[in-house]
Amino acid sequence: MIRVIINGACGRMGRLIIQGVSQQADMQLVGAIEYPEHPQIGSDAGVVAGIGDIGVPITGDLGDVLQNADVVIEFSKPEATVEHLQQVVNADKAMIIATTGYDPDELATVKELASQIRCVMAPNMSLGVNVMIQALELIAKALGDDYDIEVIEAHHNHKADAPSGTALRLAETVAEALDRDLDEVGVYGRHGIVGARPKKQIGIHAVRGGDIAGDHTVLFATEGEQLSVVHRAHSPEAFAKGAIRAARWVVDAPKGLHDISEVLFEK
Repeated sequence: MIRVIINGACGRMGRLIIQGVSQQADMQLVGAIEYPEHPQIGSDAGVVAGIGDIGVPITGDLGDVLQNADVVIEFSKPEATVEHLQQVVNADKAMIIATTGYDPDELATVKELASQIRCVMAPNMSLGVNVMIQALELIAKALGDDYDIEVIEAHHNHKADAPSGTALRLAETVAEALDRDLDEVGVYGRHGIVGARPKKQIGIHAVRGGDIAGDHTVLFATEGEQLSVVHRAHSPEAFAKGAIRAARWVVDAPKGLHDISEVLFEK
């Protein structure tokens, strides 16, 4: 039995993962974590997730339950993720990290710590998005520098970070495939008299509204034609399923920081 903790238990993704873990014959939820002042502290995690009492109270301290777990699934905020990751490293447990919105220092810290344990980190856990990433590398190399590239993402109006971690990953993928440095060629939205578009620029744009689960488009445009690669998440359940699949995989993985592609495309 794989014993699971979810950090960010009362968020939309946290509730879906609680539901999903409860449906797995080989998994057991042993902990549900929120920030200490959260109004649902002490409530039963199953009740909060809409599946009834499961005997797992929501707590504000990961340390209270960490020793009883095999893997921690993290859907929270960057500062909380860094703190939780340090605790997981100290306890030598496994971790799935789906948090986005890090600043450069936080990201460097997360990667350094995650390399010490069995960890899968990805901005997007869905199978479709990760197939898209694989395809974009091939498409970008085939089309080369003759095509302008724009990345457009849309999410619900509660999403805190922009652009999304997935949009950044898509932009990084095409930039690397074309031997470009995204820090040099990336432009985040446009306003005013910006002049003609530089040939190697990669545009990245964020849209926020309603309950959009997650739309990502990568547009390749040149004289006479355009090609768009699009992924639309109709429900966040796709991300929860991917995180649960990664949790099952990571408990037997070699120590180190792993990419979600290792989980989804394992032979």
